This record gives sequence, structure tokens and C-alpha cells, in this order.
Amino acid sequence: MASLATRPAETDLYPAVKAFLEAQGYTVKSEIRGCDVVALRAGEPPVIVELKLTFSLALLLQGIDRLSLSDRVYLAVSRPRGRRPRGVSVYRREVRSLCRRVGLGLMTVAPGRTAAAVEVVTDPAPYRPRRRTKELTRLLGEHARRAGDPNRGGVTRTPIVTAYRQEALRCALLIRLGGHANIKMLRETGVVPNASKILQRDVYGWFRRRERATYELTDRARQDIDRFAAVGALPELGAGAP
Repeated sequence: MASLATRPAETDLYPAVKAFLEAQGYTVKSEIRGCDVVALRAGEPPVIVELKLTFSLALLLQGIDRLSLSDRVYLAVSRPRGRRPRGVSVYRREVRSLCRRVGLGLMTVAPGRTAAAVEVVTDPAPYRPRRRTKELTRLLGEHARRAGDPNRGGVTRTPIVTAYRQEALRCALLIRLGGHANIKMLRETGVVPNASKILQRDVYGWFRRRERATYELTDRARQDIDRFAAVGALPELGAGAP
């Protein structure tokens, strides 16, 4: 019974949140028409705070619902302790980004009853995502270079057939045709323009150097070729292939 008595409750967060808002000149009251905390300051829209011990989808949806009343809505959760907090950590970049995207503020509350116990992680504000130009360029480039659509959307535990993997597979298929192949011959087919880099890097462990500039396949390459063939993910070699 003692452990139940000491277990924190959502109401334990309220004194510090109230003190934090009052220190900024707000008049603060709790449980106003379903809102955990409502703070008013002359001539300004209300600040609404929803209290929960941990961040959750239910809390997020509750906060989104409150945005129909005010654009100054905060989610307040108990400050996580230790490296493995219970539930979803509010310090994860994805959590902060999610709150910003929907226009919600986020704060944590440490044990205590003073304003100092409150930490504002992010304030509510209109969100305009910054375009990640380099990543967008890579996204469009990968889409353009990948031949066909060899993957199934949502797949897990299966290697993704990228444009690079397709070119490595073409190298492997060409080498398999003759048992071995040199870099010059592979380039001349026009099928694998990056043959030299692919063979030298050998990202997948498929290629074994037989002699200078000449390569053969490893057992792993043969197994992977069979595996990709079984799911219909082998790329076509095209007209330039022997």
C-alpha cells in the first residue's frame, strides 16, 4: 500500500505549472470545462495546459482538440528520470517535431511546487517545415535511377533494392555469365557505368578479385542472386549485355 501512496499523479504536476504561469502574470485556474489548466492575462488569448504523467497519443489528441479554443496550448508531462524513461521520451527529436507540426507547446515538470520545476521544451507556433534540399535531391535522384519498382511498400526484414544494389546486381549477373569479368568489359556493356567503384567497394561481399581488374563471384553473391530472383527483384541487363 505504501508504494501506491507515493505513486505520482497528474495533480502533482499542477502546483508547479500554476506557479510558472502566475510568475508571468497569468491568473490560473484548473478544471475549467474539461481543460486541466486555463491561464488568462489581460488582452491575450487563454493559455491551456493539459497534464499527463507521460506523453501519449491520447494526450496529443487532447491537445489538438484544445486548439479549437486557443492557439496557445501546451502539453505538460512529468519530467523523465534516468536514461530509460517510462513511455515515449519528450526529448526525442521526433516528439518535439510532431508537437511543432500540429502547433502545440510542450513542457516537462519535475517534482516540486515552484516555477523552477517547469521546463518549456517547445512553444506553440505556426509551423513551416524547412525544406531539406540535399535530402530531396537524393530522394528524386534515387527515384530516377531505380529501374522499375522492385520493392513492396512497407516491407520489413528484407533488403531494399536500391538503385545502387540494382547496379551491383547487374555486375554480378554479368560476371556470372562468363564465370569472371574484367572492369573494362563491364564498362563497355554500358549496363554498369560505375562497375569500377562497385567492384572495389564490394559493399555486399559479392565480388572476389581473381587477378588485376578481374573479378569473380563469391558464394554469398550466388545465394543473394537466387534470393532476389525468387521474389522477382532482379534487374534487367538491357540491350548492351552480352
